[in-house]
Amino acid sequence: MMRTKLPTDSFVYALEGVLHCFRSQRHMQVHFMMLVLVLVAALMLGVEMMGVLILMLCIAMVMATELINTAIETVVDMVSKKYEPLAKLAKDVAAGAVLVASVNAAVCGSLIFLRTKPVRYIAKAARMQPVRPDPLVVAIVGILVIATIVMISKLRAGRSNAALWQGGPVSGHSAVGFFLAVTVIFSANSALVTVLALLLAAIIAQSRVEARIHSIHEVVMGALVGLVLTTAIYWLMPYIRQAWADGHRSALPLLPVLRLPR
Repeated sequence: MMRTKLPTDSFVYALEGVLHCFRSQRHMQVHFMMLVLVLVAALMLGVEMMGVLILMLCIAMVMATELINTAIETVVDMVSKKYEPLAKLAKDVAAGAVLVASVNAAVCGSLIFLRTKPVRYIAKAARMQPVRPDPLVVAIVGILVIATIVMISKLRAGRSNAALWQGGPVSGHSAVGFFLAVTVIFSANSALVTVLALLLAAIIAQSRVEARIHSIHEVVMGALVGLVLTTAIYWLMPYIRQAWADGHRSALPLLPVLRLPR
């Protein structure tokens, strides 16, 4: 008897297509690596929400065109077993779509990262107002980055699609738990909240070991991913921005009167 198609089957098949493209296409692996690097840089440099949304849209366009390019190449190779000028043209056009999307992403990313507002940061530093990233942006983008890092680690370890959501060299639950815990700690500035947040993250990690889904080593690796990412965003980068602003504070009297955005 033929199995009835479930509503979630389409999502599973689409996800398998993405995973196959990651395993078979080196360019897709580069795109995922760039996703992590670009979003981490956006978090650490304090890019505003609109800039983060534009970066995510550009990244999605590049990955979508890469998926379409892989599908077209697969169909062409299946239909045409020998060299055909039209087959080559179809592959070249599909590759051109990826090139256009990649160039657009590179231009948009460069404009976003280069269009910093040093006067704004210097003025805030002079008024002793630390510049901190938006917790909502950190939470959403940070979880996306952690999920991508965990997925890449599992795919690189050779895990199958069916076993992708359980086990692996890095515990995703532990990473997200400690990431959110440290985000709460830096946002609340309370000793009680600090203890409760860390306790909750530890319980999440302990549950993965108790269920024998992850080993202690894998849980610790996940915790380190969450702790390092969040600490770098909330603790390391404000110090770097402060030091950078202190080095330029002497230039404040020379700056023209500007209307700084609030």
